[in-house]
Amino acid sequence: MSAWTGKRVGIAVGALVIVGLAVLAWAAIRPGPLDFAGRTVSLAEYGDDPTGVPADFPETDIVARGRYLAEAADCEACHTAPGGAPFAGGLAFRTDFGTLYSPNITPDPQTGIGSWTDEDFLRAMHEGVNKDGEYLYPAFPYPSYTYLSNEDVLAIKAYLFSLEPVHNTAPENELRFPYNQRWLMNIWAKLYNPNTRFQPVPDRSASWNRGAYLAEALGHCGDCHTPRTPLQSLDNRRKFAGGVVDGWRAYNISSDEQSGIGSWTAEELTQYLRTGHSLDRGSAFGPMALAVHLSFQKLTTSDVNALVEYIRSVPAVVTPDMPAPKLDPAPDNPSEGVVANADSHGADIYAGMCSGCHGWTGVNPYVPYTVLTGNRAVNDPTAANVALAVIHGAHPELPSTGAVARMPAFGHVLSDFDIAAVSNYVVERFGAKPSSITEADVRRLREAG
Repeated sequence: MSAWTGKRVGIAVGALVIVGLAVLAWAAIRPGPLDFAGRTVSLAEYGDDPTGVPADFPETDIVARGRYLAEAADCEACHTAPGGAPFAGGLAFRTDFGTLYSPNITPDPQTGIGSWTDEDFLRAMHEGVNKDGEYLYPAFPYPSYTYLSNEDVLAIKAYLFSLEPVHNTAPENELRFPYNQRWLMNIWAKLYNPNTRFQPVPDRSASWNRGAYLAEALGHCGDCHTPRTPLQSLDNRRKFAGGVVDGWRAYNISSDEQSGIGSWTAEELTQYLRTGHSLDRGSAFGPMALAVHLSFQKLTTSDVNALVEYIRSVPAVVTPDMPAPKLDPAPDNPSEGVVANADSHGADIYAGMCSGCHGWTGVNPYVPYTVLTGNRAVNDPTAANVALAVIHGAHPELPSTGAVARMPAFGHVLSDFDIAAVSNYVVERFGAKPSSITEADVRRLREAG
């Protein structure tokens, strides 16, 4: 090989190395949650403190404030197993890497956090490290909770320590190698946990900054609604473009008009957060219904308004497989509204088990919470959330009446084949684009949920 040829090979290898490092840097370094909004400043430089509880929250003692903040952070949802005591842990999170179980966060000194000091609790919330010095898996959203002020973290701790201790040990995590090597989380946390407190944006309103604190620090909306990178960090380049939680699709909540919520009015979004339902957009179910029940409906009016203001400001990001929802009701005639050669099995199941509540048009004038027209799930060509609703039911609480609207679970009476058939029928009849979910897909959704 001539010297010139060797030099050219060296240049080529060097260029490839530089390109490779650039690609790795691009993949590893992600925008922060507020990078879209412009310059941030420290809380000390900002006049209206967006942390703490809102002005229209009437109680002043630390336990009451901690309860409100814990509700805004939706702690109970993740730390309560089906049929278990609230906050006693044991809820399974099934991932592609294995199963994680949430820990007990009641003040039981043996199996909970009763022996934790303030410093222990702050370190867990801000750095993702438990009392024993072990790094926590990011199923616990400490990369979001790291933005919480010290005062708010300690108020949450005061509330948790006011609860009745529950002696309950969560099951051991069941993760595959190498994901069961906790020490790797040390590296992950250094890459993806900023370990910094919330910094407001001075060019935005006080209400917007409060909404940002609620959405990014307390409510950690991005943990469900933002796609993840291969290394499981939030991909804020596609902020709020949608994600997957236990098989459920958490849909796009960016301002994109077709695949997001850009066509929603502020009033529609407010109603949805406060009640889990919008007359023109359908009802929440699955994890979102639980979030409404345990968190959003307990927020004050000013906080819901602030959250709506912030979410509506997030730039549009397109989710390519999501069509604009069909807003027109289906025909009243059961024989219309689907293609002529459609499988009749799904229609038969719908007629026997679903039409009584949902009707043939998708609009029930007597029970508005059963409206299907406009619902994102029936406009999702994967039909995943429709199938999961059929399997598990939907149980959103209606806060205006104190009643509970219950769609029963049909997973124990319908086969995977049946559920696929009726899900495809529902999406074709009431949605913008047909679906083709299969028996095997439904089986995987059962396992994920």
